[in-house]
Amino acid sequence: MNKPTALKKGDQVAIVSLSSGILGEEFCKHQVELGLKRLQELGLKPVFMPNALKGLTYLKENPRARAEDLKKAFEDEEIKGIICIIGGDDTYTLLPYLMEDEAFVQKVKSTPKLFTGFSDTTINHLMFYKLGMQSFYGPNFLCDLAELGKEMLPYTKEFFESYFKVEGKENITSSAIWYEERTDFSADVVGTERIAHKEKKGYEVLQGKGTFSGRLLGGCLESLYDILTQNRYEDQKATCEKYGIFPSLEEWKGKVLFIETCEEKPTPEVLEKELHALKDQGVFEVINGILVGKPQDEAYYEDYKAVYEKVIENKDLPILYNINFGHATPRCALPYGVLVEVDLESKKICFKENWFA
Repeated sequence: MNKPTALKKGDQVAIVSLSSGILGEEFCKHQVELGLKRLQELGLKPVFMPNALKGLTYLKENPRARAEDLKKAFEDEEIKGIICIIGGDDTYTLLPYLMEDEAFVQKVKSTPKLFTGFSDTTINHLMFYKLGMQSFYGPNFLCDLAELGKEMLPYTKEFFESYFKVEGKENITSSAIWYEERTDFSADVVGTERIAHKEKKGYEVLQGKGTFSGRLLGGCLESLYDILTQNRYEDQKATCEKYGIFPSLEEWKGKVLFIETCEEKPTPEVLEKELHALKDQGVFEVINGILVGKPQDEAYYEDYKAVYEKVIENKDLPILYNINFGHATPRCALPYGVLVEVDLESKKICFKENWFA
């Protein structure tokens, strides 16, 4: 994988809306200001790309405009990193405008840049993975930098600050605190803290023993399921197949799969169906282990454990559960393609190479 360079103080970073255009709505103005402030406090120079704040309707109807913003971010030599605003559900519609643009493809290959986000951004990550560029399943602008409390959540901030270090993080261990998702995102609650809970479970070993290792590959389970089916949009499966977005079975060999469930909080029955889609692809037969993200608000926490064990069946495949990435807060960052070693006894995930070039 081609690794980007680490950020440094004074760098320009592009803010892009590749999925939902919600940040462009008037009711999100306070979050724009918060996110900008936090990036500036980190020593960065945030740049909103031309279409990023044009709102829900315009960006929904104009995937080409969203794609153009990403292209411009790669073309601009002053921009050193790219931060997604939020996820959504239709970033796959950008694929024709990106994958069929040879200049963009070559720019990604020749000039890798830090790219961070999660959820529907899974499709963008898998596109970059196909093009050989390492990206980060990690914090985004609206959910993390624009956190409505007095500060960014400390655990999340620590991982975002790792984007400034060539080595990144040495390891991932469980956060001592987890937070409930907010139900009110209005300007009235700026400065109020999330409901916090002491983490009583930590990382849980569902099955396996000893250690396992491999290179990271995965994302949001709902996004992966949508790639493989016509669950959400009739043309999504065909579009993703055309550009080879879902990795081949050969590419899955020896990998450490990371997966997590979205804010829709799928029922155990839906989770079972989604996992079967991966199973039908043969993924569970060739990977070295699985890292499962903490469910948002701990919804279906115990039920999910039973579903993973039931669907996967292979008792020799290690599974580590309740990890802080994806839709539950706080969240870490996971670099695609980087080698990790997972110790099931100490419940620690260690990076075996630098995050950045």
